[in-house]
Amino acid sequence: MFDSTQELLEKIRLGESTFLEFKDARFRGDRVSEPSRDRLADALAALANSSGGVFVLGVEGRTHEVVGIPDERLDAVVEYVRNLCTDSIKPPLGNLVLDRIRLPSTLGEEVAVVKVDVPRSLFVHQSPGGYLHRLADAKVPMSPEYLARLFQQRSQTRLIRFDEQPVDGARLEHLSPDLVERLRSPRSDEDQATFLGKLGMARMDEDGTVRPTVAGVLMAAENPRLWLPSAYIQAAAYRGDRIQTGSAGSAYQLDAQDFGGPLDSQIQGACRFVARNMRTAATKDQGRVDLPQYDMSAVFEAIVNAVAHRDYSIHGERIRLRLFDSRLELYSPGAIPNSLSIDSLRFRQSARNEAICSLLTLCKAPGESWLRSGRSHMMEKRGEGVPIILDNSAELSGQEPEYRLLDQDELLLTIYARMDQPVPSSD
Repeated sequence: MFDSTQELLEKIRLGESTFLEFKDARFRGDRVSEPSRDRLADALAALANSSGGVFVLGVEGRTHEVVGIPDERLDAVVEYVRNLCTDSIKPPLGNLVLDRIRLPSTLGEEVAVVKVDVPRSLFVHQSPGGYLHRLADAKVPMSPEYLARLFQQRSQTRLIRFDEQPVDGARLEHLSPDLVERLRSPRSDEDQATFLGKLGMARMDEDGTVRPTVAGVLMAAENPRLWLPSAYIQAAAYRGDRIQTGSAGSAYQLDAQDFGGPLDSQIQGACRFVARNMRTAATKDQGRVDLPQYDMSAVFEAIVNAVAHRDYSIHGERIRLRLFDSRLELYSPGAIPNSLSIDSLRFRQSARNEAICSLLTLCKAPGESWLRSGRSHMMEKRGEGVPIILDNSAELSGQEPEYRLLDQDELLLTIYARMDQPVPSSD
């Protein structure tokens, strides 16, 4: 917004508006003293809760004069903004664009200012002043009715599901052509925008610009975390049956890795992590027979379900995969969707992210030796995943997996390992 110097100057001369706010930057010693952390956090959150806009540091608020920031203090100002976006705003305000630019001052000399582009957020942000939004040139508290409506609009409960919501700041060219093409069938010959729209991967935003949706970013961007920082799987394998704390803790962590990228890549990476870290014994009673700790078809279904059905509107929470000697734990952000309960998971199905589920049916299943389900795509028949997880795992370990809902906003699946493994045979 206001990309040219001339346009920005004209807007500054006209004064603050729904989309523009500016303040002088003042210092006490080496630290920024004005604007205060709370006031700047309120201003940035209000822009994000509204339609987005620009905040300029280095412009006097009352006179509209460009006074600038000394070059040697620019880094301190940028760091100040970054820190308060994380520490003073909940959920943290990401996806900002901070730019050091030069503008002519009233004396005609070029001085430095910091321009902060704030996109309309996917989330509703709380700052020290509460839940604020822009009303003309002011930031004001939202009424309870307005706040409730905004939460509904920016959550998975809205008429347009969260995974089909356009991502502000993302453009169609941010999607990888190769990742898009892997979803096409031989009969699909539409132009890219039309094709992405049919799959729920692109949608027109409030300004009439066609942008990638949450599903589009998650399935076809090389790095979805640029827009959805928590969209990844965090995996760790431990020695023993609990996480050790203190100085000895690192010795008990055998392996750890984060899996980002498109969702099908996350699934494959997490499955390979389990296959790599689980123990596999063997018996030669009737020829060599491998005896793994986990049924990998069940693990595959569990990770696919976690990725497909997690709540991506919860900021700051990622899927967590933990391997212990006796069990696998898989934490997925979000409560069970709609009217499902723990007891009904085996018998009923409901998708929180319809577009993501549909797109996963178009992605080829990994051609790995550990996947013996015979399936050809990441998701196939709906409703078969949970029975496979429960039945295959129980048959291998003798103990049925358990689902638990933690604090109403996280689902935990525990799959128990096969424990009666003989001593691995030597070849």
